[in-house]
Amino acid sequence: MSGFDLYVRTKADLIDAVERLGIVPLFGNSIPGFSVEEHVARGAWFDSDEGVWEWKGPVIRESGCAYGKLFENKAAFVRTDIYVELANWRRDGYDMDARYDDGLAPRRDLELWDLVAKHGPVLSKALKAMGDYGRGGKKGFDTILTRLQRQCYVVTSDFVYETDRAGRRYGWGVAQYASPETLFGDTFTSRVYSHTPEESRGIVLEHLKELLPGVEEKKIVKFLG
Repeated sequence: MSGFDLYVRTKADLIDAVERLGIVPLFGNSIPGFSVEEHVARGAWFDSDEGVWEWKGPVIRESGCAYGKLFENKAAFVRTDIYVELANWRRDGYDMDARYDDGLAPRRDLELWDLVAKHGPVLSKALKAMGDYGRGGKKGFDTILTRLQRQCYVVTSDFVYETDRAGRRYGWGVAQYASPETLFGDTFTSRVYSHTPEESRGIVLEHLKELLPGVEEKKIVKFLG
């Protein structure tokens, strides 16, 4: 099926969209109409007691998709088969160690990625503590983490909520991070470098062109990055 056909009222709608469409941005972006935000029932957005914000973790777990700041530094759900190709292209065929060794990544990126790779899935607050980010410590945690997500070395694996003494959930979900190798295992590692980076880019671009038949290719290329 071609075309971005989406209307989200329930968690099941969102899971179906990820599995059917392959790439589902959460927020509005440079392509009008290409997001959950623009196709969601009012009662399922942020002003509700239970909605998209609370469904993110279950959608990641139940669909098995990748989630993170992947396009225009904004979050998107991406089906695993598409994410594998996106990762190969964004990584340009490099794993993180090789990227650092060739001078293509700063040491601070390698250090944070190493913590995620060794300890993931790991909550963001634990990751900050382990890496000494925060008051009086290292700076740039969010910037580095966004870059690692965009380059497909890190994904958001879940959102975890605090609970009170009665076991009731409260507050915002705390992001949990992992490397794609940890989260997806052999599904990812056996396939991620099976094409050239340019072949993988072409696969993702063709998927987006099919998904967005009325959008100029140059706009899709801009969105893809």
